[in-house]
Amino acid sequence: MFKVMLVDGNAERSNSLKDELSAMDATDVICVDSSKDLMGQVRQHAPDVIIIEMASPDRDTLESLRTVNRETPKPVVFFAQHSDHETTEAAINAGVSAYIVDGLSASRLSSIMDVAIANFKAFQKLKIELEDTKLRLQDRKDVDKAKGILMQHRNLSEEEAYQLLRKMAMDRNMKIGDASRNFVAAMSLLGDA
Repeated sequence: MFKVMLVDGNAERSNSLKDELSAMDATDVICVDSSKDLMGQVRQHAPDVIIIEMASPDRDTLESLRTVNRETPKPVVFFAQHSDHETTEAAINAGVSAYIVDGLSASRLSSIMDVAIANFKAFQKLKIELEDTKLRLQDRKDVDKAKGILMQHRNLSEEEAYQLLRKMAMDRNMKIGDASRNFVAAMSLLGDA
């Protein structure tokens, strides 16, 4: 079941939005009346999507969204009554997937949520690819450093040093980057790195 956490301090507006969300296919709606302890609310309810409706995001709400985005990323749709460029940018940087100004149209709610979820998934994919690229680059640097140490201390060619690192990694059932990091750390303890 698709679970939405609705954060809105206005009970009348919140109930109206809840009705619209409930009418959507397979939607379970949890209403929360404040963005205080947003991370705790997210942990407790484990929503698939967070919808926040307020006049404009305040500093505490933005900080709470940053925490949620860092610890348990979720698609976030933010409906604001008014905004400016800096506030919109701050909301996006805090992890908001869709930032809608000037109210909510019930007829657009489903498509807005679809866009927010698609944006969220695309961003998460890019984030994972970036982390993977950073790790591969760090692995390469560590392998090169380990090869340099082996070439210097064992009088090996670059290929021989690489093959030795590769064998060491396979013998220990490790990735070559991890084995290289361990080797460099051990050599630095001995004062040889």
